[in-house]
Amino acid sequence: MAREMTILVGTVGQGVMRSADSGQSWRRIGVDQGMHSDALVRAVVNHPSHPETVFAGSDAGLYVSEDAGGTWRLLDGQLRGRHVWALAIDPDAPDTMYAGTGTPTPAGVFRSGDGGRTWEQRPVEIAAECINVGTPRVTAIAIDPTAANRVWVGLEVDGLRLSTDSGESWRAVNGGIPNRDVHNVTVTAGPPKTVIVVVNDDIYTTVDDGATWRSVGVRDSFPWGYPRGVLVKPGEANTVFVTIGDTTPGQIGTVMRSTDTGNTWSSLTFPVEPNAAMWVVNAQPYEADVMFAGSRYGYLYRSDDGGESWSKLWREFSEISSVIWVPN
Repeated sequence: MAREMTILVGTVGQGVMRSADSGQSWRRIGVDQGMHSDALVRAVVNHPSHPETVFAGSDAGLYVSEDAGGTWRLLDGQLRGRHVWALAIDPDAPDTMYAGTGTPTPAGVFRSGDGGRTWEQRPVEIAAECINVGTPRVTAIAIDPTAANRVWVGLEVDGLRLSTDSGESWRAVNGGIPNRDVHNVTVTAGPPKTVIVVVNDDIYTTVDDGATWRSVGVRDSFPWGYPRGVLVKPGEANTVFVTIGDTTPGQIGTVMRSTDTGNTWSSLTFPVEPNAAMWVVNAQPYEADVMFAGSRYGYLYRSDDGGESWSKLWREFSEISSVIWVPN
């Protein structure tokens, strides 16, 4: 069993739910802890070397906590009043952060060079409107672990963008992926270094930075055909987890695992059948075998052995968007 921990669950409509005792009891973060009522929280990430410093992207802008989510403050600046959907921190230079905004506020990509205190919008061309979602949103930001100047951004529903100069300039990378409904993006150091892009009906991988792409063939090889979240296991660059379901919000789902960077996959088993598509999966570098996975509609599962076995937590939530844990 892992050490005592604080678990933070980002939800859409109930803000951040926090347990300071490894999931035994829970409290919703409210106005007396600094977060606005009934917040829509889309992304929660923590500082790589100071895990008690946590950022939450919300419908009011970007919040920061310096006490493992106990109290929060809304940051001033360009992100205030924008709906923040995605966040990424450079693990080797954590003062460098990226944020993505979108629905219902305009989609955009922002960069901070001072640990989130100030932000500047980057020159990314994004459609003003897209089919199905209207105003698009940034669903994922991935920093290349082998070259931090290379930053990938996924958009729902406007495809994929790549910067090779730390966000100074961007280009669309859409030719090899016919579906522009990007749900998630990550980069694993490998070998081989692999960019993994999750769209709403498949997963694509590239080992040459987007010159060529390979389809995983989700509809043919996975038990269900709607993938959403992706995680590279910390410390095991060839181990990749993907959350899937039958549709959104769906009635069923699971987590798929690959130990060969997406070439082959196996389906993981949960003790209680998910009540919707599985949405998020997370592991932290300080104890990578401790994992959490959440369904779209609030079931939260924990594994202490890298995904081999899972238990369901008693607390059920509203729509889960993200989950992290911090050692006490």
